[in-house]
Amino acid sequence: MSVAVIPIKSLAHSKSRLASEFSRSELETLSLSMLDDLLGSLLATPALTRVAVATPDDRVAELARSLGAEALHGPDPGLKSAIDGAPAKLGLEPDDALLVILGDLPDARPDELQRLFDAIKDNEGPVAALAPSSDGGTSALLRKPHDCIPSCFGAESALRHMEAAEAEGVPLLRIPLPSLDLDLDSATDLDRFWNTDGCGLRTRETLSKMGWPR
Repeated sequence: MSVAVIPIKSLAHSKSRLASEFSRSELETLSLSMLDDLLGSLLATPALTRVAVATPDDRVAELARSLGAEALHGPDPGLKSAIDGAPAKLGLEPDDALLVILGDLPDARPDELQRLFDAIKDNEGPVAALAPSSDGGTSALLRKPHDCIPSCFGAESALRHMEAAEAEGVPLLRIPLPSLDLDLDSATDLDRFWNTDGCGLRTRETLSKMGWPR
């Protein structure tokens, strides 16, 4: 079985780096729109059998369920604990694959998400695949089995995941994917997103209603 988990913080603390551009209410609407787009792509990815959102937020959990995903809904343990605790909450078997993907990737395409799974399908032993972000982070990390390397999300996490894989003796495939390259954290990111011809239709609609581009 292959499962995807999106860790999402409380909407009250979402997209703080864009606070100078939008009101808190607008930022919450934008965050939900991005999640809507991302869930649609994950649910359309052939390799995935389950999609879940780990969140402390009622509205996020409600959106996930309404779109056909699962909600791991409870107190906020922090990003790493939410990721590391997901396999047990989902009841994963030891050999199940787990894709962890960040929630601010509305441009994600199902065909590119599928490439991560295709890249590891012929490996008989433990293996991981990583889609880097443009700032040195990790947009998505696929591990089979789900605990073959530790999660190291945060600043410069692409490098730290590669170091962790080397320490564990697990091959890690670095797979740059255009639709997963850009996470929307700043006005510059929004401009770059707006000027691409990609997915994220709900997010584009929301930004347009909020007066973007400016």
